[in-house]
Amino acid sequence: MRSIREIFKVGFGPSSSHTIGPGRAARIYARRNPHATAFRLTLFGSLASTGKGHGTDEAVKKELAPHNVEIVWMPEKNLPPHPNGMRFEVVTPQTPGVPAWTVFSTGGGDLEDAHGPVEVSKDIYPLATMDGILDWCRLRGAHLWEYVLEHEDQDFPDFLEDIRTHMTESVLAGLCHEGSLPGPLQLPRKAAAYFTRAQSSTGDLKSKGTVFSYALAVAEENAGGGRVVTAPTCGASGVVPAVLTFVHESRRTPRDRILRALAIAGLIANLVKTNGSISGAEVGCQGEIGTACAMAAGAMTYLLGGSPRQVEYAAEMGFEHYLGLTCDPVESYVQIPCIERNAFAADTARESAVFAYFSDGTHHISFDQVLRVMMETGCALQAEYRETGRGGLARQWKPLV
Repeated sequence: MRSIREIFKVGFGPSSSHTIGPGRAARIYARRNPHATAFRLTLFGSLASTGKGHGTDEAVKKELAPHNVEIVWMPEKNLPPHPNGMRFEVVTPQTPGVPAWTVFSTGGGDLEDAHGPVEVSKDIYPLATMDGILDWCRLRGAHLWEYVLEHEDQDFPDFLEDIRTHMTESVLAGLCHEGSLPGPLQLPRKAAAYFTRAQSSTGDLKSKGTVFSYALAVAEENAGGGRVVTAPTCGASGVVPAVLTFVHESRRTPRDRILRALAIAGLIANLVKTNGSISGAEVGCQGEIGTACAMAAGAMTYLLGGSPRQVEYAAEMGFEHYLGLTCDPVESYVQIPCIERNAFAADTARESAVFAYFSDGTHHISFDQVLRVMMETGCALQAEYRETGRGGLARQWKPLV
């Protein structure tokens, strides 16, 4: 299992698989072909179906500017082994015979080609199942964050602090911005209004409203092309920052404990990514929002004082209740239902954490088992429900006249 550094990436929205991944691929291909001045990019499958709404073409053009880029859309054709396929070609007359590069955006900004993962770190974690890591913790009387720090490099706490800072900044930016999001839906931003109403409320209503506003803030920043942290993806980037920011403020939690919680959240996502998928195009939104909910639930349980077993229970519970969730973005924009899903998943994560904290950690279905079920369910979903924009809510949508 590779470093958690590959889970948390800072980049611009609205989609890690559609903007961060293709943009990164464009940089790599241009670096390999420094004399090229014109390129052709062919997008396949899900990447082509929802690429315009997700801004794939604009992300690639930005990376290859000032060179000319021809974009070819082929939504009806899938390239195995992943729905998010793309092929880069050099079309400069002065550089004939340059080989094309077929590469796949596999979620969270990651890339794979015929040779495997592209530009990734080596495996550093000897254990790659939650059950195995829990046994490691039990034998040493340690917590999950200690397993992370045991295997990451000495600068990893500084990396986590940088990620925490970016997450906090994305919450604050989203609370400041108002108006409509880009695109034909003309969807108004809600975070600022929710935050204002939450502050004039009391009790649980205030808590829920505040968490909603934080998750909306980040999800709206992402939808508007702002800077966010993949957690584990751009489309699900609002869940973890909302929960951690809320706990940090409401419980006056020390910064170091927030960083340890962030390490636990990254470990949970790393397990999903290693043994399953965080790609909506491959397994539906359960791989994105479901993973984000599990990450936030596990992190908050630790901050409440929960044991490793209780953390695992919360993560399992957060994941379990999103099994089968479809990825059906309306008009191919990461707005409806994506933004609201971030808010509800943040609240579900809080409830899962509290439920697990009140338990003794004993339960019958493990996190590892739920992860296997998620992959089975994702493979069983029809293509219409896996980020193609052809089924579910995307098909029901009727533009306002």
